[in-house]
Amino acid sequence: MRVGVIADTHDRVPVVAEFARRFRAAGVSLVLHAGDYCAPFALRPIVDAGLTLAGVFGRNDGDHEGLRMEAARGMGIELFESPHSVEVNGVRILLVHDIGEVSERSIGEHGVVIHGFTHQHQMKSTGESLVINPGEACGWVYGTPSAAVLDLDSRRVEFITLPPEEWTR
Repeated sequence: MRVGVIADTHDRVPVVAEFARRFRAAGVSLVLHAGDYCAPFALRPIVDAGLTLAGVFGRNDGDHEGLRMEAARGMGIELFESPHSVEVNGVRILLVHDIGEVSERSIGEHGVVIHGFTHQHQMKSTGESLVINPGEACGWVYGTPSAAVLDLDSRRVEFITLPPEEWTR
């Protein structure tokens, strides 16, 4: 099963739309979002693409109710407080915005941990856990929007970056 991994979208709708398009093209059946959508309209491209999403709130998500209402417009979109544990195809996944909010023990109890907050993409193993930060989808801080596709069966991660000409059309 292929899963889209995204975080820190920060209202940059054209980038979210391009990642949604790429996720669909890559055969992604579920998107996991590690928070900081910011405004409810930032979810619109996910809803419009008909993607299933599970996500957590980040520190810059002030309008939780508005985000939940926008999520309800789509099918299979759920938003949770951070951290949130979910099982997908037999793999326990921990979604958290700031990984500093969870203990090493909690990380070790999950096969995959997805986080955001730092805006820098990274993948590492901690014991048996695969820890992924897809980077900043918005590209506001470091200038290059990024996300990832995770193959849950092989535990292979492919980072996706977008040069401006691919999302500013």
